[in-house]
Amino acid sequence: MPVAATLPELLRATVAQYPDREAYVHGPERVTYAQLGRMADGFARTLLNRGVRPGDVVMLRLPSSIRFAAAYLGALQVGAITTALNGRLGPAEQQSIHDRTEPVLVLDPGHPILPGAFAAPPARVADLPTIRTTDPTCIVWTSGTTGHPKGAVYDHLAQAAISRNIGQLTVDGERRLVVLPFAHVGYMTRIWDELAHGSTLVIAGEPWDAAEHLRLIRDERITMTTGVPTQWSLLLEHPDLARTDFSDLRAVGIGGAGIPPELVYRLRATLGCPVITRYTSTEAGVATSTVVGEAEDVIAHTVGRAAPEVELRIAGPDGADVPAGDVGEVICRSPAMMRGYWRDPELSAATVDRDGFLHTGDLGRLAADGYLQIVGRMTDMYIRGGYNVHPAEVSAILAQHPAIAEAAVAGVPDPLLGEIGVAFVLTREGHEAPGLGELRDLVGVDLADYKRPDRLVVVDEMPLTPMLKIDTPALRTQYLAEVHVSEERS
Repeated sequence: MPVAATLPELLRATVAQYPDREAYVHGPERVTYAQLGRMADGFARTLLNRGVRPGDVVMLRLPSSIRFAAAYLGALQVGAITTALNGRLGPAEQQSIHDRTEPVLVLDPGHPILPGAFAAPPARVADLPTIRTTDPTCIVWTSGTTGHPKGAVYDHLAQAAISRNIGQLTVDGERRLVVLPFAHVGYMTRIWDELAHGSTLVIAGEPWDAAEHLRLIRDERITMTTGVPTQWSLLLEHPDLARTDFSDLRAVGIGGAGIPPELVYRLRATLGCPVITRYTSTEAGVATSTVVGEAEDVIAHTVGRAAPEVELRIAGPDGADVPAGDVGEVICRSPAMMRGYWRDPELSAATVDRDGFLHTGDLGRLAADGYLQIVGRMTDMYIRGGYNVHPAEVSAILAQHPAIAEAAVAGVPDPLLGEIGVAFVLTREGHEAPGLGELRDLVGVDLADYKRPDRLVVVDEMPLTPMLKIDTPALRTQYLAEVHVSEERS
């Protein structure tokens, strides 16, 4: 495995060790590490010629692509900080990011410096600035479902720590299928891990498509792929599933949102390979993971234990640890965390406390043996008749119903109980939607009676955030709007 202190050093070491290994595959395009290195060198020269200096921000408005990767690596060589825009963000969100970062270059597909930027004569090492391990490498943005997106800043040390703690998600020589946008934290903060293991990254493209995902698994001999629950649910329902050979898969990963246990069981049975469930956030870098060989129920019902360099706690409202098994806020501390929010010291101080613990805003339970179970978001919780209800644990039960492909739960105002729960469900093809009574009975088997949903809405599709998670606030807003219109008509 190549050894280096910074990403530019690591790129040069990886190119030297694996010059002929494929680095990226995107449709008909393929580049080796030697070719990727030359493209990054050319882009670094282009930036130097344009006067880009260490600490300047370069904004990528490119789709996930080989050019995106080469531009990111080239910007790192001149000490620039790369930020990228997820194309699914709204115009106001994109403008907010642009205004706050003040990029010296915005690279979009129609920029006049393309494609010559990558074919420029390579920048000489002597012409490049000295890069420190604490220099920022990237700014990664939250999806922006509540207010303006927040920019998490990472440096070389953090990216190296992420790679050390990534666990079994990566092995040397992996052929990994990337199904999330490159603007996502899952790519921007893990380029170190890709280089360190000499991975081949196969790009699924944007927008994500289940049929293409399955085709690439078949045609590119994929050994590892990850995804959020929505993607895996759609993939398991796709007709091409039956003709896809999964024998090359070493393992698959799932994370990024509440993980229904039933989905994990189905993945293991269908794919015939280990499933790794995990938990992290845009700000945490890495947090927890299960490992291959653990009991099926552990993998289905928990997100594993803390990574080696991660300190994990469950805190109550007063900041003190709660007893094992009780619900509290998930907080963590590690060298893999963000270094703070971009140009927002107040928000950074409110999120990372004086002891260096990141307050995730997620609610969870930590068992005595260290296994973490995510219950939901602090902001998602609603109070029904004086009792706290965490929607994630209810939707996980609903997703076990054989007719339900996806489920979400949200609290809405109620004049008698304060708030009540509304279940939004998407049925599987060829199945009839279950009734509210049936779903209430299902939830009541495992959870308290006050956690049973009070109303049911069957949807044709689930709205998604830019990070491909179910957009529960959008469901709630639409429901309340429809109720308001109905009340006006009556």
